[in-house]
Amino acid sequence: MNAVVIYESLTGNTQKAAGFIVDELVAHGISAVACSTTDVDYQALADADLVIVGSWTDGLFLFGQKPASAGRLSQLPFLIGKRAAVFCTYVIETGKTLEKLENIIRNRGADVIGGMAIRRNKLQEGSIEFVSRVLEAVSV
Repeated sequence: MNAVVIYESLTGNTQKAAGFIVDELVAHGISAVACSTTDVDYQALADADLVIVGSWTDGLFLFGQKPASAGRLSQLPFLIGKRAAVFCTYVIETGKTLEKLENIIRNRGADVIGGMAIRRNKLQEGSIEFVSRVLEAVSV
């Protein structure tokens, strides 16, 4: 199986989570690469059986949360026939960030199999749990 992790990062936390996700996928025998939304590896995306998309949570602390750069995410190439999972990183609250991110990726044609919020101070632990959930969903 081939996977690509596409992320939108501002301070580097979502990029770190994407790296941990790639490491965990590789540890499970899956070929995986990470790339930012501004430098998508189109060949890796074309070859991917699994597309993972991550964003940091943008918005005010208690309301209005959304995936960062939703416009850029909605311009990703079409993902028809691809399974996808989403994740967001956050500090305090995610609101509907995951739901909105799932909708963006679903609108690109992907079969979204799940998502998870990963707290900023638990990036590695959260990434490991996320990959475990994704691999379980893929094997069903």
